[in-house]
Amino acid sequence: MAMKLYVGGLAYSVADKELQDLFSQYGQVDSAVVIKDRDSGQSKGFGFVEMADLKEAQEAIKELNGKEVSGRSIIVNQARPQEDRRSGGGGGGNNNFRRSY
Repeated sequence: MAMKLYVGGLAYSVADKELQDLFSQYGQVDSAVVIKDRDSGQSKGFGFVEMADLKEAQEAIKELNGKEVSGRSIIVNQARPQEDRRSGGGGGGNNNFRRSY
């Protein structure tokens, strides 16, 4: 069974390939992605790794959580399901406007 891992505290210089190489020491990596800012393309300092085997993923968490990578101590844990980001509609703003008919 596969497991998706959250990896936080990454140095901004860490790329997808480096993340994949780091985790592949512990088993098969299906994907490794550093999350980047949509506008600037700059790393946001975190990413996600999908590992094919549950036990290998748990071993990677145990060995890599708190480890220093590129001068920063990283956080590794099981990823939580993505939250629903749809807005409630209306776009916020000021509710003090008045309609006159």
